[in-house]
Amino acid sequence: MPAQPKWNVFDERCATRLVLNRVADKWTVLIVARLARRTMRFGELKRDIAGISQKMLTQTLRALERDGLVARMVYAEVPLRVEYSLTPLGVTLVSVLVQIKDWAEGNIEAVLAAQRAYDQAAGQPVQPQGPARVVRLASRAA
Repeated sequence: MPAQPKWNVFDERCATRLVLNRVADKWTVLIVARLARRTMRFGELKRDIAGISQKMLTQTLRALERDGLVARMVYAEVPLRVEYSLTPLGVTLVSVLVQIKDWAEGNIEAVLAAQRAYDQAAGQPVQPQGPARVVRLASRAA
């Protein structure tokens, strides 16, 4: 009889669900992608990641540090200098998250078109698409 796996992400009580929640978060993806390039200070990250609030950046960095994905280095200088970098464990996550980011950028037009087609078929008002170009999809058969 084969041994049962130690972890089962499909079990609602499995601790791996905590990891999925963390890495599936959009702010995690963006922060890890930026830190993959180089060590950065808080203000640099805040300026570089459009739309993230100071509170959300702080919360996400703390959570990533707690999970062992980000290292926080404090330098006893005046003014105090704090830098963030990926840990070796965090570096192992980079290629996965870059693939997700690339997939999102490469498929956004198809997703927006699918949403538009779905909304039109459901009789819902169509939302403006913004700067993205809408790709026409074949209509569903009734």
